[in-house]
Amino acid sequence: MTFSISSLADIAAAGFDDIIDVRSPSEFAEDHLPGAINLPVLRDAQRAEVGTIYVQNSRLEARKLGAGLVARNVADHIDAYFADKPGSYRPLIYCWRGGQRSNSMALILKQIGWRAEVLEGGYRTYRRLVSQMLYDADFAWKLVLLDGNTGCAKTDILNAIEDPEVQVVDLEGLARHRGSVFGGFVDVSQPSQKAFESALSHIFTALDPAKPVLVEAESSKIGQVLVPPSLWKAMQAAPRIHLSAPLDERAKYLTRAYSDIVADPARLDNIIDRLQGLHSHEVLKNWRELAASGELEALAAALMQDHYDAAYSRQRARHDVKTVGLAVRRLDPAGIVEVAGSVASLAREITRS
Repeated sequence: MTFSISSLADIAAAGFDDIIDVRSPSEFAEDHLPGAINLPVLRDAQRAEVGTIYVQNSRLEARKLGAGLVARNVADHIDAYFADKPGSYRPLIYCWRGGQRSNSMALILKQIGWRAEVLEGGYRTYRRLVSQMLYDADFAWKLVLLDGNTGCAKTDILNAIEDPEVQVVDLEGLARHRGSVFGGFVDVSQPSQKAFESALSHIFTALDPAKPVLVEAESSKIGQVLVPPSLWKAMQAAPRIHLSAPLDERAKYLTRAYSDIVADPARLDNIIDRLQGLHSHEVLKNWRELAASGELEALAAALMQDHYDAAYSRQRARHDVKTVGLAVRRLDPAGIVEVAGSVASLAREITRS
């Protein structure tokens, strides 16, 4: 039995017990349906071997080898994963295009008695809907951007919002990157472009278009991933809440928020290296001396004052959109919670007017 979808919401609404991606681990790692688990019927090396025989030798020999490998792999999955599933178990199975790989597993599961269904068109159908939403369609949600100079705790403020009438999407969290020269997180790699887009589409599909959605003001590129065109166009036109905070408060916040970087002198020195060509030798020397002596708040203040604040001012000058200012006195944990409430109230007001 095949399961067809015309929107991304159709999958969640169907209430499957599992979404099973039977593609190879490398295909799954690049991108997959949200919430899917990977039970490959052919592993990467096996798939390559079958493909080589298909091209260089014989279609029949490739099919015989593939059938044997698929049967053994599915048997292993039945023993390891499916053994305790009840008779009412209903999984959705997909491969690249809803062809032999997904149908092979579905046939065996149905013969056992489970209500397995195959996603019509496979991953390609899903990916087409993601692309349509993020590349072709007008963005349906009421965005409000949270803007402000580096160190204003924008991400933490967004994550502290608890207003049920205001929705939040953490773009930097989804991109696994801080969105600046300070870069990613220790031992955490960024998702692929497709995986980033899957995460975006999944989150926005679950949101209410009638309520405001707060996102951080970003550039069109967060680390190595790009903000998709439909979302980027909506962000450029969205009203903004602009935070302003004292330099010393921002410096204190940065040394806390970037503790993984300030604890690694070699990494900190490498970041300063990346700013060569943008500042004089004397400025870079001063930053290195502050880092070497452990004057981290002074270093953070100098970086913001001499580099980031000017860059943000130039970037903001390009935008001609409705902007509401919000002065912030303190950026300790209690202050962040207080600001989060004010930001949520402003978001509601902006989208009502």
